[in-house]
Amino acid sequence: MAVPKLLDSTREQRRRQLLDAAWRCIARQGYRDLTVDDICADAGLSKGAFYSHFTSKEALLLALIADDAALVARVADAPETLQLPPVQRIRKITEMMLRQGADPARVQLRSDVWGSMQTYPAVRAAVTEAVAERQRVLRSWIDEAVVTGELSIDFPPNALAALLLAISDGLILHYALDPHAFRWGKISKAVDALLDGFATPRPQQSLRVS
Repeated sequence: MAVPKLLDSTREQRRRQLLDAAWRCIARQGYRDLTVDDICADAGLSKGAFYSHFTSKEALLLALIADDAALVARVADAPETLQLPPVQRIRKITEMMLRQGADPARVQLRSDVWGSMQTYPAVRAAVTEAVAERQRVLRSWIDEAVVTGELSIDFPPNALAALLLAISDGLILHYALDPHAFRWGKISKAVDALLDGFATPRPQQSLRVS
C-alpha cells in the first residue's frame, strides 16, 4: 500500500515547525551541541520527518542562515518600508538588524556560524551571499539618499553600507561574549547620531533687520 503524499501546505508547515524548534533549541544550548533528536522532541515530530526536509544537520544550518536572511529581506521589501524616504529606510533596516541582537537564538547562531565558516565552505558561501545582499540593499538606499540630498558623503556609499553591517554583526558577536556590555537601545541612538552626522546641512535662514 502506497504511503499517502503530504500536501505542499502540510510539508511547508512541518518544515516551519522544525525551523522554529531549531531556533528555540539554539537559544537554549547553541548550535554546536544541538542534535536532531533535540529538534524533533521540541517540534513533536519524528526523525523521519526531519530527514524528509533536511538531509543533515549542516543542511539545517544552511536553512537557518537563509531563514535569518529572509527576516531582514521581508522588512526591506515591505511596502511600508519602501514608501519611506531613503534615510528612514536605512534607519529602519539597521534598527531591525540590531534588534536581532536581542534574540538569544540569533546571537547563538551567529557566533557558532562565524566560528565554523572556515571549516564548512557551504556555510561560508551562504553567509557571504546573505551579507552581500544586505550590503547591496543598504548601498542602493544610500545612493538614493545622496541623489535626493538627504545625505552628504565624500566617500563611496558602499563604505557606509559596509560600516553599518559591521556595526550590526560585530555587536551581536560582542553581545554573545558579554550580554551586559551594552544596551541595544543606546546602540540604536548611537547609530542615529552616526547617520545624522552624514545628513546634508540645511541652509540657515538669514535674519531680516527691519
